[in-house]
Amino acid sequence: MDSLTPNDTVHPAFDPRPHAVVIGAGLGGLAAAIRLGARGYRVTILERLGAPGGRASVFRQDGFTFDAGPTILTAPFLLEELWRLCGRSMADDLTLVPVSPFYRIRFDDGSVFDCSGDPAAMRAEVAKFSPADVDGYERFMRLSETTCRIGFQQLGDVPFGSIRDMARVTPDLLRLGGLRSVYSLVSRFIEDERLRIVFSFHPLLIGGNPFTASAIYTLIPYLERRWGVHFAMGGTGQVVTGLARLIQDRQGNTIRYHADVDRILLAHGRVNAVRLTSGETVPADIVVSNADSAWTYGKLLPPEARRRWTDRKLKRTDYSMGLFLWYFGTDRRYEDVAHHTILLGPRYRGLLRDIFTRKVLARDFSLYLHRPTATDRSLAPPGCDAFYVLSPVPNLCGDTDWRTTAEPYRQAIAEHLSATVLPDLQARVISSRLMTPLDFQDRLCAWQGSAFGMEPVLLQSAWFRPHNRSEDVPGLYLVGAGTHPGAGVPGVLSSAKVLDRVVPHAAAL
Repeated sequence: MDSLTPNDTVHPAFDPRPHAVVIGAGLGGLAAAIRLGARGYRVTILERLGAPGGRASVFRQDGFTFDAGPTILTAPFLLEELWRLCGRSMADDLTLVPVSPFYRIRFDDGSVFDCSGDPAAMRAEVAKFSPADVDGYERFMRLSETTCRIGFQQLGDVPFGSIRDMARVTPDLLRLGGLRSVYSLVSRFIEDERLRIVFSFHPLLIGGNPFTASAIYTLIPYLERRWGVHFAMGGTGQVVTGLARLIQDRQGNTIRYHADVDRILLAHGRVNAVRLTSGETVPADIVVSNADSAWTYGKLLPPEARRRWTDRKLKRTDYSMGLFLWYFGTDRRYEDVAHHTILLGPRYRGLLRDIFTRKVLARDFSLYLHRPTATDRSLAPPGCDAFYVLSPVPNLCGDTDWRTTAEPYRQAIAEHLSATVLPDLQARVISSRLMTPLDFQDRLCAWQGSAFGMEPVLLQSAWFRPHNRSEDVPGLYLVGAGTHPGAGVPGVLSSAKVLDRVVPHAAAL
C-alpha cells in the first residue's frame, strides 16, 4: 500500500494548525476549503488545471466570455453562508439577478411554455396547454413543496453514514413516492403529455433520466419557485473567482494550480499525504476529494484500500449521461431568445432510452440553449451575443467516436438552431469552441466521460452513494456531484456543508 516516507516529505513553513488538503478547485472543493478554514484548518487546494472552477471554469476568446458549465443558480443562501463564514457579505463581491422566465420550453411543434416563479402565471401557462390539468398541477406543486422541505431543507446537508440513517428516512421516501420515477409521479397528477415533460425534465439538470430518477427529485420545481433562478453578473465564473478570493485573501489559505494529484497516500490504513504526478508529496491530516468519486476510488487509491468501492463495484455502477457543448458567439443579437431556452425534439422517452440505456447517439436531439447576454451584455463585444448549446448524449460506455463525430454533430445542431430560434446562425458565428465527453474524461477526470458522476437513481442516492466521510479510508472525505446529495450547484454546495457534521474541528485533532 502506498505511504509517505520521511525522505519524501515536503515540509511547509511552520503552521501549528492541522493541514487539510483538498483535491480539486471546483465549486465543491472551494466551498469545502472555506468551511474547513472556518473550522480551524490550514487548507491547501491542489488543482490540476491552471485556474479554479472545474466544471464551472470559464473560456474567454475573441472578446466573448463563456461559462463552461453551470449557468443556473438556485438556493443562493448556500453561497451567502460561505461569505458570512469569512466575515463578508456576498453582495460586496457578487451581484446575483433573478432570471424570468426561469426557462422557455419550446416543443418540436413550435408551442412554448414559460416556466417562472409566479403561481398565477404558471397556472395560466398550464391552462394554455390543458385547462383540465390546472388542479392536478396545483396538487403536484403542493407535493413538490413537501418533498423540497424534507428532501432538501431537512436532509440536503445531513450525512448518510450508516444504513440506519437510510432506514430513518425511508417512511418519508415512501410517502413522497420515492420508489416511483419522476415521470411516473408527475403523470399521477397531469394528463397532457407536453405538461408531463415540462414538470419531469428537471433530473436532466443533475444527470438523471426522468424515467428512472427517484421521484424525490420532484423537489426541484418548488425549490426554484421558493428561491428563484438567478444569474451571476459576469457569469458563474464570478462566483468561482469570489470563492477563491475568500480562501486566499480572507482566510490566508492556498490554492496551487497545475498540481495534478497522482495518489492519496496512507500510513497504517489512514490518509497521511497526497503525491503529485511531479513526484512531490504533500502531507495532510485529512484529505477532501472534489474529484469525481469514481475517479477518487478507482484512480487515486490502491485496490487493497477499498473494501466497498472495489474495481468491480465501480464497473457495475451506472453513470450519468455525457454532454456535448458548443460555445459560440455571433456578430448580431437575437433579442427574442430568452436567457434559458430548452428546445425539445420530436421524441422524449425514446431519446432518453437511446442516451441512458442503449448508449447510442441518435440523429435527433433535445437542446438547452444558454444566452447569458440576454442579462449581461458585457459577456460579448458590442452588438454581439454569447451562447452555449448543450445536448445530452451517451457517456463513453457507448461507441461514439467523438474525434470524428463532433463536427458533424455540431453542424446538425447549428442547422436546427438556424431553422428554429436563431435564423441565419451559420453566417453569424464569429467564435466557436466544442466540448465532448472525451474532454470531460481527459480534462476533468470524469469517469466514463459522464458529466454528473453517478446516475441519481434510488439505489445510488443517499446511503447508497459514496459517503461524504469515506467508508473505506479514515481521514478521507468526499464532496461534489459524485457524493451525497448529488449534482447541481445546490447539491454540490450542500455536500461541502455536510463536512461541518462529519469532519472534526481542527482543535479536536
